[in-house]
Amino acid sequence: MPDPLSLPRAGFQVRWLDRVSYAAGLALQEELVVRRRDGEVPDTLLLLEHPHVITLGTASSADHVLVGAEERAALGVELFEAGRGGDVTYHGPGQLVGYPILDLKPDRKDLHRYLRDLEEVLIRCLATLGVRGRREEGLTGVWTELGKIAALGVRVSSGWITSHGFALNVHTDLSFFGTIVPCGIHDRDVTSLSRELGRRVSLDEVKPAVVDAFGEVFGSSPL
Repeated sequence: MPDPLSLPRAGFQVRWLDRVSYAAGLALQEELVVRRRDGEVPDTLLLLEHPHVITLGTASSADHVLVGAEERAALGVELFEAGRGGDVTYHGPGQLVGYPILDLKPDRKDLHRYLRDLEEVLIRCLATLGVRGRREEGLTGVWTELGKIAALGVRVSSGWITSHGFALNVHTDLSFFGTIVPCGIHDRDVTSLSRELGRRVSLDEVKPAVVDAFGEVFGSSPL
């Protein structure tokens, strides 16, 4: 018998949004969650990047934001309550952000499995690009020998519709992670695809690999 969490699913829509403010990204997700619940849109994967922003998850500690309002303003960094799980994280230019708006019913109503599936998407994407990603026991996200390369934070609304998702450092300015304790984890480095490969990697190079891996893991195809 097939694994019920691995049954084929209907196709998903991919939307490339380029650079979107965090507020606009939240509003779009809220709209799509309602429309997905009402059956007006298919499963959707939003891919985009944000301007500099620090986001706070439901498990965030104020101590994990290391810069005050004046310094954030000087750096051009916004601060937002994200409405997702997890701790504090940073988004910014050069980081590929993915927001899957998925209906997990009827066969994927397992939040732990969903997080592991998103990690698997990123691990497969990295492998395609020549980087070995891995999980760290007891932690959420994707890591390499040089540090954390991708963060996850998700929300599942009533009706098992997902929002928020993952952030993969592509050619991110890693110095901005010095404004926070990333995901509340002390004394661990962060890294990027560009750092791993020793060259500037573009978002356009990474997007197809993410879409392909997403389809493989979720047993679906882009519409």
